Amino acid sequence: MPLILGIESSCDESAAAIVDDSRSVLSSVVATQHDLHERFAGVVPEIASRAHTERLMPVIEEALREADVTLKDIDAVAVGHAPGLIGSLLVGVSAAKALAWSLGIPLVGVHHLLAHLHAPSLDNAPIDFPSLSLIASGGHTAMYRQDATMEATLIGSTIDDAVGEAFDKAATLLEAGYPGGPAIEKLAEAGDEKAVALPISRLRGNRFGFSFAGLKTALLYATRGNPVGRGRDSRFPRTLSDVTPSRRADLAASFQHAAISALVRGVDEAMQDAPVVSLCGGGGVLANTMLRDRLGECASRHGATLRIPPMRYCIDNAAMIAGLGGHMLAVGRTASWDLQATAKLPLGMQTS
Repeated sequence: MPLILGIESSCDESAAAIVDDSRSVLSSVVATQHDLHERFAGVVPEIASRAHTERLMPVIEEALREADVTLKDIDAVAVGHAPGLIGSLLVGVSAAKALAWSLGIPLVGVHHLLAHLHAPSLDNAPIDFPSLSLIASGGHTAMYRQDATMEATLIGSTIDDAVGEAFDKAATLLEAGYPGGPAIEKLAEAGDEKAVALPISRLRGNRFGFSFAGLKTALLYATRGNPVGRGRDSRFPRTLSDVTPSRRADLAASFQHAAISALVRGVDEAMQDAPVVSLCGGGGVLANTMLRDRLGECASRHGATLRIPPMRYCIDNAAMIAGLGGHMLAVGRTASWDLQATAKLPLGMQTS
């Protein structure tokens, strides 16, 4: 079976993987940059792209070693070329082009979000269609319907912040740590999710989608109090130092409950509108235990099979790039040498 080298560099993970037959993962190596971005409580694009130039080739070499293969054994190079941070994408695309050209093998350009939708099939059976898929990460929050591997129709998305971004900002507010998702989940373990009534968003009308800006503001006011004064004289009556550790845990638990409930509500309503046989998920926020459990309950209510990848394939990784790249290679969807890194490239079309 063809061996696919996958390369992923869309944000702050430098990743490489070797996959065969589009699903069997022989190796998957991810070098994170959390140490570089923690002081900024978020990803700094210029720092991310420079780090990719230093880390990508060692990561590729490690992926080859783990799979016990050499570059001469590789049949194609797949790379995530969109969407993402343009500087980071350029590093990965340039490396993929150089390797594919020098080896005389095909180049495959993979859409990052479509790769997340393919991730549940890694080291597992193919996904049964039709499916509803939730992508929840630091940069994306959206639902898609799929009737085939390469077909994805956008059902709804966030109208403001991605849920992962909201977790990051909540963690900053509560000084929980970075990255925000795992930090909030850990802090919430000691808290009561019913202690603070935070809003669970729902869009008006028949639209499917999400909103997390109001939840962030509600958490801010619950933590620091309602602002007093006007304009430049406006101030909060409390600082975080005035909040007890147990209250911080309650705030984290209540925030997590509201954010996860909003996601599950959106999925549940979409499944009521159009039944599917599979409920899938992808993206870093799918590593959240509460979300995984709640989606499992949602799938059971609708008689669908839950297909969520292992946590190692929820975060940005190259195995999903190589896996989808192998499928694309099999159906003849290869790229030309003028493949472009593209910061914004919508996947699917809004249905209403």
